Amino acid sequence: MKWSVGFHRKEKKMNNHYKVNEWSVIEEAFHPEMQEASESIFSLGNGRMGQRANFEEAYSGASLQGSYIAGIYYPDKTRVGWWKNGYPEFFAKVLNSPNWIGICVEIDGHKLDLHTCTLHSFRRELNMKHGFLSRSFTVSCEEGKMLEVNVMRFLSIADDEIGAISYSVKPINFDAEIAFTPYIDGNVKNMDSNYDEHFWDVIDSGAKEGSAFLISKTRKSEFSASFAMKYEVSIDGEQSDWPVELIHNQGFVGNKVKGRVLKGKEVIIYKYVSVVSSMNYPEKDLLESGKKSLERAFNLKFDTLFKNHQEHWEENWSRSDIIIDGDPLAQQGIRFNIFHLNQTYSGRDERLNIGPKGFTGEKYGGSTYWDTEAYLVSFYLSTANEDVARNLLIYRHKHLQRAIENAEKLGFKDGAALYPMVTMDGQECHNEWEITFEEIHRNGAIAYAIYNYIRYTGNKDYLLDYGLDVLIAISRFWKQRVNWSDVKGKYVILGVTGPNEYENNVNNNWYTNLMAQWTLKYTMESLEYAKNNDAFRFKEILSRNNFNEKKEIDNWSDIVENMCFPHSEEKNIFLQQDGYLDKEQRFASDLDPSESPINQHWSWDRILRSCYIKQADVLQGIYFFEEDYDLETIKANYDFYEPRTLHESSLSPCVHSILANRLGYDKKAYELYLRTSRLDIDDYNHEVKEGLHITSMGGTWMSVVYGFGGFRVKDDMIHLNPHLPDQWKSLSFRIVFRKNEIRIHINGSKVVIENEKGPRLEIMLKGKNVIIEEKSSFLQNIEN
Repeated sequence: MKWSVGFHRKEKKMNNHYKVNEWSVIEEAFHPEMQEASESIFSLGNGRMGQRANFEEAYSGASLQGSYIAGIYYPDKTRVGWWKNGYPEFFAKVLNSPNWIGICVEIDGHKLDLHTCTLHSFRRELNMKHGFLSRSFTVSCEEGKMLEVNVMRFLSIADDEIGAISYSVKPINFDAEIAFTPYIDGNVKNMDSNYDEHFWDVIDSGAKEGSAFLISKTRKSEFSASFAMKYEVSIDGEQSDWPVELIHNQGFVGNKVKGRVLKGKEVIIYKYVSVVSSMNYPEKDLLESGKKSLERAFNLKFDTLFKNHQEHWEENWSRSDIIIDGDPLAQQGIRFNIFHLNQTYSGRDERLNIGPKGFTGEKYGGSTYWDTEAYLVSFYLSTANEDVARNLLIYRHKHLQRAIENAEKLGFKDGAALYPMVTMDGQECHNEWEITFEEIHRNGAIAYAIYNYIRYTGNKDYLLDYGLDVLIAISRFWKQRVNWSDVKGKYVILGVTGPNEYENNVNNNWYTNLMAQWTLKYTMESLEYAKNNDAFRFKEILSRNNFNEKKEIDNWSDIVENMCFPHSEEKNIFLQQDGYLDKEQRFASDLDPSESPINQHWSWDRILRSCYIKQADVLQGIYFFEEDYDLETIKANYDFYEPRTLHESSLSPCVHSILANRLGYDKKAYELYLRTSRLDIDDYNHEVKEGLHITSMGGTWMSVVYGFGGFRVKDDMIHLNPHLPDQWKSLSFRIVFRKNEIRIHINGSKVVIENEKGPRLEIMLKGKNVIIEEKSSFLQNIEN
């Protein structure tokens, strides 16, 4: 095993609160101080809506109630203390929507509340294989009366307007009067509401025996959503005839049912809920549409609904599962990441995208970042049909005019586009100036995603239909954003923030300059392709973009040839930006562990003056364009920057793990893989209670497939150069590549590639060209 820089760094111990299981996350004891973190970890979603793992019954302890609907947001007041030209007009806040999971439980007139009752046992499980959340506990609330409770909940992926709950109660040593109150509560707030505003108005509601509904409308953005519920109660499998009390208070609707349950008997309430919104139905039709969805679910009943849901999860796993033999920690980590990726984004709706917290919390506004293009497109390209990743790109094309308007606010002209750092609808809605104005590298990630999609799919029609419009507009931005420096005799880019947000307002950030230069080159190459292969469509592209071919390409070529790239001859490295070596050079291992993470302990001024790096910056660029650099260059930059990197961004460990694997730094590659895959389960950055790091989960997938699997696409072919850590006996994963569905199995001595579906396939395996016929396999002995 080769030595690598940074091994002296103290490794964080795993979080022993959750049991290691290859298909589940399991909590076997209840600790109130962990509740908000567990609410994030055990979250559910189905691409259309999502839910933190709040309890159905009342809970008076610390909790972050969270129920979210994809695409719905509130344009909150911007937080800037004074106005700046070009500053965003609003901050897009992901909204905590009406709470539909609630089932108040009373035992002999006493409310069931795990914060006040005495717990004797507790178990909670997120079953990732079948996509459900379950809880079981025994509790006594007074006079030694013991109860056994079992709960199961899922959000249907088969029917993404439906959620279902099974809630059972069994009095163990007494006869009990039990009351259930299934309800919908529209009186909700956001955790981070700065001005104590209510974001929803209830516009209609009602309750009748066996059902209730509530329709709410957001203020300002005027999204509407309908929540409708039905339920049924049974005792030992027999339908109950308990009397019903209707509840219809301000913003709160439900039914209360109450009856006698004998000792040892089990009473179950099944709650079915439909959630539909004005994203998909006219506002006037919401109530009727919601009722139709609800009837559909109610008629199927819980077991059939779950069977359909389970079948969809089996299909998801058949395409995207990664099997790691011999390392349960690593196996649980990657499946946790894949599970949340699949339940956050389905790709069915090109209007939707992926927020950094998905459906698990409110931080970051839940909006779209550059993370999608840099870290997520690859996962969906390889594990779903082509349309899923294509819809992520179409999302940006639909927002092109808004991106041009965003650039105009900052003084750019002639169709230059600056895509927003944070957005819900194409408008910039981030409220920190060093991000909003300076983190312009996001434009490069969007251009790279177009390249990545076309390279992977071979679909160059996308370039002609959509891609070149975006590339031209971004290239126009770069042309206007650079300026000529007489001192350097180069084009420079001043006043930026790179991916490493621990340095703001720097000049000539190497990564930003690289993305600008590369985008200009790729746009020119793409225009040349269009010109040579479809003259008619090429003329259409020039016309609709008012493109002056000679003038603009001459300008772009000059910038490409003369871009400034900071470099240290002495250390033979690319400098993150001008003057980086002026900082006091310290290693991450020099940092007092009690001061980590520094963003929670240091002043921002101190962070900016330090050499410490939040996430990959130079190494991010090397990762994107790995083929352009020899191994010596990659090694020199990795060895310099990794010891200075704190990995306090969730997006950092995955890139470092992939490059460490390439360099043969086995221990470091594995260490950083565990960090990225178990970032949330083990709560490395002490913030999981705010929600999960959904977008970095795409990077986790890349760290396995691109890192240890050695998977690349070059020259229209798959290249494989696998290298497994010593802890793994074998690695298996599936890839969708163009018309082929491929299974790859790797252990220490052999690689087996199965062409499960699709035509004859040509692959470069460890530098050797191999051909695999349809529905056949190829085995090659290798040395790991």
